[in-house]
Amino acid sequence: MTITRKLAAAVAAAALVLAGCSSELPAEDPPAGGDTSAPDATQSEFFDQAEYERQLGFRDAQPLGPADKPWEQMIQPEMVDTTQYKKAGGNYHLCFSNAAVNNPWRQVGFTTMQEEVKLHPEITKFTVLDAEAKDDKQISDIQSLAGQNCDAIIISPNTTATLTPAVEAACEAGAPVIVFDRGVNTDCPVTFIHPIGGFAFGANGAEFLTEEVDAGGKILALRILPGVDVLEQRWAAANEIFSESDLDIVGVEFTDGDAAKTKSIVADYIQREGQIDGVWMDAGATAVAAVEAFQDNGVEVPAFVGEDQQDFLRMWVDEGLTAVAPTYPTYQWRTPVIAALKILNGEEVPSEWVLPQPVVTQSDVDQYVAEDMPPLHYAMCGCEDMPGYPEPWK
Repeated sequence: MTITRKLAAAVAAAALVLAGCSSELPAEDPPAGGDTSAPDATQSEFFDQAEYERQLGFRDAQPLGPADKPWEQMIQPEMVDTTQYKKAGGNYHLCFSNAAVNNPWRQVGFTTMQEEVKLHPEITKFTVLDAEAKDDKQISDIQSLAGQNCDAIIISPNTTATLTPAVEAACEAGAPVIVFDRGVNTDCPVTFIHPIGGFAFGANGAEFLTEEVDAGGKILALRILPGVDVLEQRWAAANEIFSESDLDIVGVEFTDGDAAKTKSIVADYIQREGQIDGVWMDAGATAVAAVEAFQDNGVEVPAFVGEDQQDFLRMWVDEGLTAVAPTYPTYQWRTPVIAALKILNGEEVPSEWVLPQPVVTQSDVDQYVAEDMPPLHYAMCGCEDMPGYPEPWK
């Protein structure tokens, strides 16, 4: 079957999934303050014991590569030969199918990627298509890129299962495919680039709360959306740790990454429960809104799991919060460009390129605060030494 026909079939499949309210998409948002108490007795379909243990082990592994360039480092890599893709002479046309730039993390990351491209004069054309967080549009975008004479195709998938057929079809088109950030259910890309992963992120936050909150303490878990592997893994890991603890998980709520909705959900739980002793989040873009809900209600801010965006880091320091910030570093947006050039030079790359995934703690939070950067700039951008910094990120 040709690439066009395969992608057309993928579009049709996606349409059926979307029309049928796939399990990857919520039929409707759980009501704020609804009865979503306690983790499910059954493990998430995204929970994999072996992968969970592997990622937790990676946290203590020594990465290979330059110490001052974590976006080039590799954890326990298995290298693959890429000589079949070698193309002499430069003048490379890189193509990128982006899931979206619909949140600050992705905006910071995409800016970092664009600045990385500028560092390489051998890249003479960089074609980007934005799927606007729509599976069917990204499938169509990948189909379009497959016909644009790309020397390499970089893909950040919107969701996991639905995009898998489109990625597989792109692999058959001839140009090397590089997947990063979010995964798909195929090993056909030349390399899959990501930090350690969602299990490590989720576990870092959950372990912090089990250490900081007394037995019986009430924990509110805030999630963004279902169906994305890295986010599902974050909650699966936290759920695993919480289920083995003495903490009381009073709610698991989806916020859609919306600050107003986040604040409303937290306020409802404060009123209903009387006290919340810890907040776990699978991503921290709305962490400040969640903290403000406690402040607005005149109650003490509990132990908090946020992320490395500047507004949260500043609030953490200014308010003396008890907090931790697992990260999913935006410096990973540099790595696909570097990988593409290595592949086009016929150099080996890891089949799975695992990057370090730092954690911001009470002991080092001060060093990540950058008062001159926008509130939702992410500290782990790896961009401070890039030409033009900080203007492109402002």
